Amino acid sequence: MKYRTRRYFSEADKVLMWDRWQKGDSLHAIARLFDSSHSAIAGVFSRTGGIRPPERRRSRRALTLSEREEISRGIATGQSLRCIAASLGRAPSTVSREVNRNGGRQPYRANKAEQAARERAHRRKTCKLAENPALARIVAEKLQLEWSPDQIAGWLKSTYAGDESYQVSHETIYKTLFIQARGALKKELLQHLRKTRAMRRSRHHTQKTKDHGRITNTVSIRERPAEVEDRAVPGHWEGDLLCGSNNSQIATLVERHTRLVMLVRVPSKDTKTVIDALIKQAQKLPRELYKSLTWDRGKEMADHERFSLDTDIKVYFCDPQSPWQRGSNENTNGLLRQYFPKGMDLSNIHQNRLNAVARRLNERPRKTLEYRTPAECFAQCVASTN
Repeated sequence: MKYRTRRYFSEADKVLMWDRWQKGDSLHAIARLFDSSHSAIAGVFSRTGGIRPPERRRSRRALTLSEREEISRGIATGQSLRCIAASLGRAPSTVSREVNRNGGRQPYRANKAEQAARERAHRRKTCKLAENPALARIVAEKLQLEWSPDQIAGWLKSTYAGDESYQVSHETIYKTLFIQARGALKKELLQHLRKTRAMRRSRHHTQKTKDHGRITNTVSIRERPAEVEDRAVPGHWEGDLLCGSNNSQIATLVERHTRLVMLVRVPSKDTKTVIDALIKQAQKLPRELYKSLTWDRGKEMADHERFSLDTDIKVYFCDPQSPWQRGSNENTNGLLRQYFPKGMDLSNIHQNRLNAVARRLNERPRKTLEYRTPAECFAQCVASTN
């Protein structure tokens, strides 16, 4: 058996790896560039949880080796620390700390002081969550409720507006989860993220494309009124089918103004079954809060004219292969994969379970709503129609 020789990667190699990783290349594609195994490439990324480490730069305020040599020569000739500091254009306290942290005047050596400074610079800094266990417990509790790090960070900033010790950025939460050496959040909490992978992937890693069939008598999304486009008023919805195994699916609906989510059990994908289910769901809402529905060009909406006739709700259709035109719905479908992973059979899921998942999403604070929940915003809309 032929074994591949172990490959040691240079800093230039690693820069290229990180560039390709951030562009969305797979481990196998990057491995082929270096004639290496994907596990070897994964080892480079896994050390920092798939998060590119920042480029190391020396602080402009740090003493240089030449300045340390000047300090050493000044000490050897008997100059005072204040005099040495003046010749360097540095504060006396800077020179005093430098000499004291390296043993004092007699043992001070420039090369040893420089090496010690480099080692201190490489020393791992304690992250904020490790320094504040109470804050870490709050973050862990919210993660267990399937809140995203961005939602947690926004909620903390709003709730503890006057106390920065209880505020933390979403990036710090992600890094603490992906880089376990930080030691503040347990690895098991990764399973509560939208994506449960152990390393962060580039947002460019996958590009979703669909080849939907054509349906007739459609009204283009380009003909939607301006009030729908700018989300100025409630009552305009986006919809799609979330598909599972064995030709199973559920209908997902998102209100554009409040981001409220509704999930509908759909026993079959044929247009009659889907349209019947959507009509029944539409009849549960006040007419003022269901004015239009935007869908993609899936064949399940072939009978869209019957839906509009029975509900007086206008249906608009996205351009082919343009899922971003239903951005709120696409984002919600991504969130739902945490509860209904790809390949899961959705045919046996009861409507009560769908309602519980929708309620879970609707009770999370949303950044786009200034960290209010969709349920709160929709309730205000309902109250205003009465």
